[in-house]
Amino acid sequence: MASLAWLLIPLAAAVGAGLWGGWAARNRRSGKTGDNTELNGYAAFREAMEKSHSGT
Repeated sequence: MASLAWLLIPLAAAVGAGLWGGWAARNRRSGKTGDNTELNGYAAFREAMEKSHSGT
């Protein structure tokens, strides 16, 4: 019985890791996050920084 418990521990850990991996990657499939969002934000930041200040 003890040997069965030692075999079930890694199996349970592998199943848990698979479930966590699927949960952690859930937003990547939807397209809500990723390079496009980051690049659009960086472009807006760059445009704001490149604007000349009329007061100087």
